[in-house]
Amino acid sequence: MKQFQKIPSGSGEAEYIEKKSRFISHVFYVETAEEANEKLNELRKKYWDATHNCYAYVLDSDNVMRFSDDGEPQGTAGMPILEVLKKQQVYCALIVVTRYFGGTLLGAGGLVRAYGKAAALALENSGVSVLTPFYIVNARMPYNFLDPVRNTFVHYDITEADVEYGADVALKLQMPVEKFDAFKKHITELTSANVIPEIECEKLIPKKI
Repeated sequence: MKQFQKIPSGSGEAEYIEKKSRFISHVFYVETAEEANEKLNELRKKYWDATHNCYAYVLDSDNVMRFSDDGEPQGTAGMPILEVLKKQQVYCALIVVTRYFGGTLLGAGGLVRAYGKAAALALENSGVSVLTPFYIVNARMPYNFLDPVRNTFVHYDITEADVEYGADVALKLQMPVEKFDAFKKHITELTSANVIPEIECEKLIPKKI
């Protein structure tokens, strides 16, 4: 995955009624076509009596994407769903919009608007996160430095991921890459070099926007 790439924050669901047609939309985080097809098949079984189960997905690898109108007029369902993902530049996402026909024809323009709106509502409900680079940082210290070090975390957007209590205290921290140098300098000075934070690795972590 690429840093600063946008992905769904989680699963989302929405429902939209247009001229008695019922549109039920779902969004999922998926990394592969196999995962997308598995989720799609689950919804097809759940909504087996629906008129249409239209979908679109965009994966991470080389912008792989696919969509289906599932029997709706060509270009009126799958493409509008896909356009929601493309417009917001969201990857690793599957959106499925299920339609129960309400007896009134919507026309091509009406279908495009309805499927697009249903897809957008589901994505809005799931939320969007940005894959942001974080460091996993280790910091070992005598007990008398634990509280002073912890008091600095709020200033550097640090999350305490783990702690081990032994002869010393060993903290595992998660923090934005760009704040590490300032944090290390601060802690080294604060503890007279008794505590020197060290980077364990870098990870891309979803940050909700």
